[in-house]
Amino acid sequence: MGLNFYAGQLPGPDRGALSIPGEESDRFRANIEVAAEFARSVGCKALNALYGNRVEGVDPEVQDALALENLALAARAADRVGAILLVEALNKPESPRCPIVSAPRAIEVVDQVNAATGLGNAKFLMDLYHLSMNGEDLNEVIDRYADKTGHVQIADNPGRGAPGTGTLPLDELVGRLHKAGYDGWVGLEYKPTGPSADNFQWLSAH
Repeated sequence: MGLNFYAGQLPGPDRGALSIPGEESDRFRANIEVAAEFARSVGCKALNALYGNRVEGVDPEVQDALALENLALAARAADRVGAILLVEALNKPESPRCPIVSAPRAIEVVDQVNAATGLGNAKFLMDLYHLSMNGEDLNEVIDRYADKTGHVQIADNPGRGAPGTGTLPLDELVGRLHKAGYDGWVGLEYKPTGPSADNFQWLSAH
């Protein structure tokens, strides 16, 4: 089970708050302990912290410094309740102002947080749909970063539908993840169409 820290306006491209100076960052900080304690109460072991969009008139380095400070606070709170902190890469076509739109950039942030806290509980949230939208080599991403991955999400591409509605070889990719040593959850992040039961028919082939 996973849980988001405060992330501003969801869903859509204007999401994430922790790197946005002012009220959004303040709301993120105010939510940290609330989210952590709720996670403890329901046995949640992963907390996702979504980066904020770039803001006009604000130096990106200022935003990144604020983000690291807030992510370190979030990682410490997650650690206190026995959870990991997740850092997710989105995709540039749908979130053009997000500064984390590649697996290497997300891993860079993960490493920075772990260095700042010394806890080692910051992990990569590997969303195969987002990474495919960025044009990344998914096999290479899996091979390089499976050991730093704390959660995986899937949807087919194009369309962000259920497995089998697009062209991604999701069976093969998930199998590759397992062979690379990933043994965590795989979340379904696809857009449903029609009655709920119809959106899980693809499972009958597994």
